[in-house]
Amino acid sequence: MLVMGILNVTPDSFADGGKHYDFESAVAHGLQMIAEGVDIIDIGGESTRPGADRVSEEEEIARTIPVITELAKYGTRISIDTMRASTAKAAINAGASIINDVSGGLADPLMLQTAAQLSVPYIAMHWRGPSKDMNSKAIYGDVVNDVISELQKRIDAALVAGISTNNLIVDPGLGFAKDADHNWAIIDAIDQFVAMGYPVLVGGSRKRFLGGDSPDQREQATIELTQRLAPTGVWAVRVHSVKPHKEVLSV
Repeated sequence: MLVMGILNVTPDSFADGGKHYDFESAVAHGLQMIAEGVDIIDIGGESTRPGADRVSEEEEIARTIPVITELAKYGTRISIDTMRASTAKAAINAGASIINDVSGGLADPLMLQTAAQLSVPYIAMHWRGPSKDMNSKAIYGDVVNDVISELQKRIDAALVAGISTNNLIVDPGLGFAKDADHNWAIIDAIDQFVAMGYPVLVGGSRKRFLGGDSPDQREQATIELTQRLAPTGVWAVRVHSVKPHKEVLSV
């Protein structure tokens, strides 16, 4: 299982907003993750925490592209965490090699065809709407079946757009339009997502359903989640701290 390290070049992300907002801090954190053995660095310039406002395309590009350009020099794989086709294209041109789209192509009608044209791995996450109102959409009949069904629709749309089967990765979207019980139900049934036949990314790092009063207090629970997922066939975990997750996976 791979470790994808989170690098939020934002002032308002829920767990580390502002810590790596300026260019120097972002690059330094990226280099630290590389030294700790990260497999992929996921760089984003727009917070997707519940209630977050969107930033402009220009601001998102200004935050992320210089950092991608610099860190790409070191040879580690980089993914761009974006819902915009224009940002994705700029990032790939700057040295990223994976598109991580939390909207699964729903936020930008040009995203799927752009990903197909770029011919790079594309991560489609389960998503029901923008951060501003996603909590109101956390209503399911059977959360596992519903999320799989909705993810399958995004897979079908991606294939129609021309994205190669070999370039598709899925993410059940823990914490996005889901309450704690929904998240745990998905984790308990993660084998059903693996059985869809595509690599599965799980991003539960420091999220509220893990307990604790603050994101930092959820790090140990996040490590235990990685340990729990390790034998399931999950492709990668998306985490804030690289070293402890690499260590638990080595054991």
